[in-house]
Amino acid sequence: MRTRPLKVALLGCGVVGSEVARIMTTHADDLAARIGAPVELAGVAVRRPSKVREGIDPALVTTDATALVKGGDIDVVVEVIGGIEPARTLITTAFEHGASVVSANKALLAQDGAALHALAEEQGRDLYYEAAVAGAIPLIRPLRESLAGDKVNRVLGIVNGTTNFILDKMDSTGAGYQEALDEATALGYAEADPTADVEGFDAAAKAAILAGIAFHTRVRLDDVYREGMTEVTAADFASAKRMGCTIKLLAICERAADGGSVTARVHPAMIPLSHPLASVRGAYNAVFVESDAAGQLMFYGPGAGGAPTASAVLGDLVAVCRNKLSGATGPGDSAYTQLPVSSMGEVVTRYHISLDVADKPGVLAQVATVFAEHGVSIDTVRQQGRQDGGGEASLVVVTHRASDASLNGTVEALRNLDTVRGVASIMRVEGE
Repeated sequence: MRTRPLKVALLGCGVVGSEVARIMTTHADDLAARIGAPVELAGVAVRRPSKVREGIDPALVTTDATALVKGGDIDVVVEVIGGIEPARTLITTAFEHGASVVSANKALLAQDGAALHALAEEQGRDLYYEAAVAGAIPLIRPLRESLAGDKVNRVLGIVNGTTNFILDKMDSTGAGYQEALDEATALGYAEADPTADVEGFDAAAKAAILAGIAFHTRVRLDDVYREGMTEVTAADFASAKRMGCTIKLLAICERAADGGSVTARVHPAMIPLSHPLASVRGAYNAVFVESDAAGQLMFYGPGAGGAPTASAVLGDLVAVCRNKLSGATGPGDSAYTQLPVSSMGEVVTRYHISLDVADKPGVLAQVATVFAEHGVSIDTVRQQGRQDGGGEASLVVVTHRASDASLNGTVEALRNLDTVRGVASIMRVEGE
């Protein structure tokens, strides 16, 4: 074993960073044995140096992250501060000064992953980011390495634990959205401002990363269709149960049937209770991968939290350190296909549409005519009069597969019918 330690700079010492530092300290001997050399925490960059950080030598703490990564003797920089800046500048500075990088920064990688990979390759450095998607779940490395000889056609997953906890509570207890969100906040699953989670921004960044790796093409955050889950209601869950389904916020990345394009999207969807993703409870994550040779694979586990995310960071750290010792670099960016990303309008799936309509003869025929005129075939229809009277009824239509553009045209025409009082909800049906 080499006796000179590999030096690690840690950028950020919050929930994840503190766990990374703790494991590096408590498991130092095991890490050294696995890597072939000791690893040394050479510095920890933070914003608030006065905060007490148990188990971390105060002499290692600094507010000057730039000076830390420019030191010239740092072998690996671990970036867990998040956000775009200063993380992007610090990572590029690390590459330019001889360090490889392990990051958990999904937002930055979804926006600038291609440029960061290009710089890493130019400088002969590694860029690893297993922790950026689905916490502790080994997912990026299997896609980049284990399935490198296969053709991945679809990645379908629950990649945000906060939203899954909320939707699971709504499903299992009948709670409304706000009630379930309040419980998630009280338990620490949701932030004080949950927008990034419940509006799908977090999942969209992860979808961009997954699509790029799975399909060997450039997919940026702006390419991902995003729809949040704040409008999901108890009535939607009741309708889903009648169909033998539940509702999940899904990240869906697909290769077109002809192989000529890809799509990436995040939105709530009904999935059959028979689908493996339907049984994913609480704050857990799961990702379903479909490929030509391997068939269907599912990766499941805790998708967030300090210790689980730190586990993924340390796994990358071991791999990068091993590469350093051997004088090699691991897999880099693989975007040789350069496939275009199709618009959401071209996506084809099934739909569940709930309408408030006048409770009188001929309404169903009018509605069916609108669907037919837009080329959307109806699978099932259920009509029920309102218990409170008022001359209105609820009409639920489930379609066969149709394009999103055709469905949008149908809904717009339905809204213009005098007999349609309102479109209560529209939800896609996936996983069949």
